[in-house]
Amino acid sequence: MSMDNSNSQRPWEGFYGPNLGYAQEQYELYINDPASVDEATRAMFERWGQPPAAEATVTSGTSGSAVIDANLLKKAVSAGKLVSNIRNYGHLAANIDPLQIGPKADIGMMEASKYGMTDADLAAIPADLVWFNAPAGTANGYDAITKLRKAYTGTIAYEFSHVHVEQERDWLNEQAEKVAPAFALSKEERKALLIGLVEAESFEDFLHRTFVGQKRFSVEGNESAVPLVNELVKKLADDGARNIELGMAHRGRLNVLAHVLRKPYAKIFSEFHHSPNRNLVPSEGSMGINYGWSGDVKYHLGADHDLKNGETVQTHITLANNPSHLEYVNPVVHGFARAAQDDRSKPGYPVQDKKKAAAIILHGDSAFPGEGIVTETLNIGQLKGYTNGGSVHVIVNNKIGFTTESVDSRSTHYSSDPAKGFEIPIVHVNADDPEAVVLAARIAAGYRTKFEKDFLIDLIGYRRYGHNETDDPETTQPTIYSKVKSHPSVTRIYADRLIQEGTLTAAEVEGIREQVLNRLKDAFEEMKNSESQGQVHQPVDVRAARQIGSIPTGVSLEKLRQINMQLLQWPAQFKVYPKLQRILERRSGALNEGEKIDWSHAETLAFATILADGKPIRITGQDAERATFAHRNLVLHDAETGDTFCPLHKLPDAKASFAIHNSPLSESAVLGFEYGYNVHSPETLSIWEAQFGDFANVAQVLIDQFISAGRSKWSQKSSLVMLLPHGYEGQGPEHSSARLERFLQLSGEENWTVAYLSSASQYFHLLRRQAAITETEAARPLVMMSPKSLIRNPRVASPASEFAEGNEFRPIIEQPGLGTKPEHVKRIVFATGKMAIDLEDALDKEENKDNDWLHIVRVEQLYPFPQAEIEAVLARFPNAKQLIWVQEEPQNMGAWSYIEPRLRAVAGKGTTVSYIGRPERSSPASGFQHVHAYEQQQIIASTFSQRPSLTYSK
Repeated sequence: MSMDNSNSQRPWEGFYGPNLGYAQEQYELYINDPASVDEATRAMFERWGQPPAAEATVTSGTSGSAVIDANLLKKAVSAGKLVSNIRNYGHLAANIDPLQIGPKADIGMMEASKYGMTDADLAAIPADLVWFNAPAGTANGYDAITKLRKAYTGTIAYEFSHVHVEQERDWLNEQAEKVAPAFALSKEERKALLIGLVEAESFEDFLHRTFVGQKRFSVEGNESAVPLVNELVKKLADDGARNIELGMAHRGRLNVLAHVLRKPYAKIFSEFHHSPNRNLVPSEGSMGINYGWSGDVKYHLGADHDLKNGETVQTHITLANNPSHLEYVNPVVHGFARAAQDDRSKPGYPVQDKKKAAAIILHGDSAFPGEGIVTETLNIGQLKGYTNGGSVHVIVNNKIGFTTESVDSRSTHYSSDPAKGFEIPIVHVNADDPEAVVLAARIAAGYRTKFEKDFLIDLIGYRRYGHNETDDPETTQPTIYSKVKSHPSVTRIYADRLIQEGTLTAAEVEGIREQVLNRLKDAFEEMKNSESQGQVHQPVDVRAARQIGSIPTGVSLEKLRQINMQLLQWPAQFKVYPKLQRILERRSGALNEGEKIDWSHAETLAFATILADGKPIRITGQDAERATFAHRNLVLHDAETGDTFCPLHKLPDAKASFAIHNSPLSESAVLGFEYGYNVHSPETLSIWEAQFGDFANVAQVLIDQFISAGRSKWSQKSSLVMLLPHGYEGQGPEHSSARLERFLQLSGEENWTVAYLSSASQYFHLLRRQAAITETEAARPLVMMSPKSLIRNPRVASPASEFAEGNEFRPIIEQPGLGTKPEHVKRIVFATGKMAIDLEDALDKEENKDNDWLHIVRVEQLYPFPQAEIEAVLARFPNAKQLIWVQEEPQNMGAWSYIEPRLRAVAGKGTTVSYIGRPERSSPASGFQHVHAYEQQQIIASTFSQRPSLTYSK
């Protein structure tokens, strides 16, 4: 460190003996680890360098001055601790609660007296020793402390100490200490801010008075949320975001729709005018309006808006549809943003541009710490397969959830505290100070743009009414609502401030109010003059979905062989794990006559041909690269270096990207992300694979609310594929069932395809069919019970001819070798997936081959039910009087409850419909291998007995 020698000695001139030794000891600590000494001491060493060598002796004449200097040094160190505490804990003393109803914290650590210092002591210390790089004009230590305390304890408060990256923390501290104190809006900006607040407040008030008793989940008490979102949108758009994805629950949603998404007032009023649920209490989802394309209540609906710069669209804004499962939209919106950032037009991984899109998520203060989906989603924020360059989170904090106060809804001091574990910077801001709110938005947007990481704003306000406008909150929060009643709105507070400061006159403020109110009145009259009640429910058009069965999906053998050889090429120096290399190399002849293609090989060929067709693919899951059952291995690892290589990334015929990512140990967040990614990029074949199908239970909200019903409720198209390993092998209740029955129960309006396959070629064709319907009206999700033990079962492998041109997916497959004498068939057995393979295996092992009386039909596609195909089969067997459904799942699970009425509908007169399988149970499967094997054998024996004791028949 170069410095002037005379200056470098100046602070050390009065140090002698043990005091100089103390300074040298601190310097040694500083040299080894600068963070090991406090900030003030570190600043002193950075400025003045190393203390001089200690004297060998200390004279009595110097002892007095040594004591004095030691005290000065100790006070400087104490001042440094005071500064550190102000920075780290100033938020506890900040004025961030409009109603002052929160718990009070001990803030003694931010007082000089705590360290035995007076104001005079601080004044005696140079400002630079207290506050390194203090702003010009900071006179001394007392002045520095005063300015820092003001910066950190105002209406905006900061929590940055948990951010571990020093560069980020320094930037954040600079925002708090230098940028924020100098922050000021222009007169025009202040007027625009007031107009935004007046619009937000007047809109809510107009709805309240015009549509008495109807629920709207008003934002009143937190009206500043609306200009906050608008400021975030503006700053992120100015920083280059061409897509901004918004997610929020229902509180304040109508206001955001009106004033951020610019949904016309008249359209919103029309939805209220026709609403049938005005008298329903207490929750928000009782009955909804179903007008036009919508099948959901108005405060769940999303919208789109183009933000223009002149005639040019600068940014497209999307507010995601969201059900009452408040925070479950979070990963969906993250998926939207990532999809908007990815360029999927070239082979390899998609090329991501994090500046192209940004996500803004509005949370509830009870939901943020209360719902696990929040932390699941925060956790994926910086993972390579899921990061979107940082999301801006806003807690619209009214300190109450339905009727539950903070003391009952969380164990943390702040509702924002879970974000600390992910090193997300946090700003708390008083919603009654709208200029501080704008400042918070600018800091958040600036941090996200600069560091490409998440940021959180805790907007602290209150709730003027109950959970909804028909709810009386005074029964449970009387003291809070006594304060709410007497508390002026933020619009009034800010208007009075602008009048007092001379920015606007009282007449100008009144003029703004009148203009806004007149626009609302005009919109209401427009709605009444053009009112026409639309169709109560507009059914989903299922015609396109019913045509997907005729899509040709075969590929020429020449093309397949060419691609197959390309897949077996890897770099010359790349050392594939020897055992795996042998497995892969065996595939080279799998397309030859007399050979067969197994499940994983069929999948790889399907992916390769889909990429060759120009369709991008994205597949994720906890073990997606290798697969839970070690069958996929699409990302190869060098046995010596650990480097990776994916053959599909170097496929010469590929015309689109292939993304494959191992996911974290999460179901809800990653499935929600994949759904959002697919909705935003409908051309992509998006696949999520559960580690075991049972684990999809954890993502049930996403399945129920988004994947199964999104099209019906929101006209939202998705072709997402869910691979859910399913099959009974005696592995116990948590590794057997993907809960097939739940997906079949959710089936309706041709909302998706549910399949349980029995051959590799069927998988190949189904994947290709699914890719073919992306971006079309026929696009539907695919729920597939994927195999476990069947992956390597030779009975599932298929000859090359079944993949070739002229072939396509078959909803049903008849068992080869049976049904050759139609007039002799008395019983037709229906089964699906693994059960069908177990029956085939038993047939081949059966000594008595006289099975003319029996036929077996594999139902490969369970939903939509292949009624026409099954009727055609039944027509060929006029003497079949027994239709039997055989399954390995318990009777109250699996497909039986779904299949039974459909079989009865196609059964002829005098034909019985029966069930063979396990009895009803509460648990899906036994954990004892011998019990499982015995039960399975009993099922098979009953199936093949001409006079079975149908113990489990219905």
